[in-house]
Formats: sequence, structure tokens, C-alpha cells
Amino acid sequence: MAKTNPSQFLREVRQEGAKVTWPSRKETSITTGMVFVMVILAALFFLVVDWALSSGVKFIFGLGG
Repeated sequence: MAKTNPSQFLREVRQEGAKVTWPSRKETSITTGMVFVMVILAALFFLVVDWALSSGVKFIFGLGG
């Protein structure tokens, strides 16, 4: 692997960074909102599954009323 000096490396990093298509503020906020919605849905799903399994175990072992 060829060694490059730090200035050459920084120049190449800057060139590669210019090639990146960055999302707009609107795209970022929409994606962030979608992530929050999916996290809430996943939390609710696991809450319901946990409650159902807990109730089932309590029923099977006769620990709950």
C-alpha cells in the first residue's frame, strides 16, 4: 500500500466529500420522524407481546388472579 503525505490525504478526503450527496434539511427531518414513529411502534409491539407472555405464564403456573 502506497504511503501518502498528510496534505495529499486531506486533499483526497475533501475531493471524496464533495462527491457525497447530502440530504436536505427536509429529508433529514422526515427520516428522523419516521425513525421515531417506528421506535414507538416497536416499543408498543414488545409491550403487548411481553404483557401477553407474562399473562400466559401466570395463567399456566396459577400465580395470577
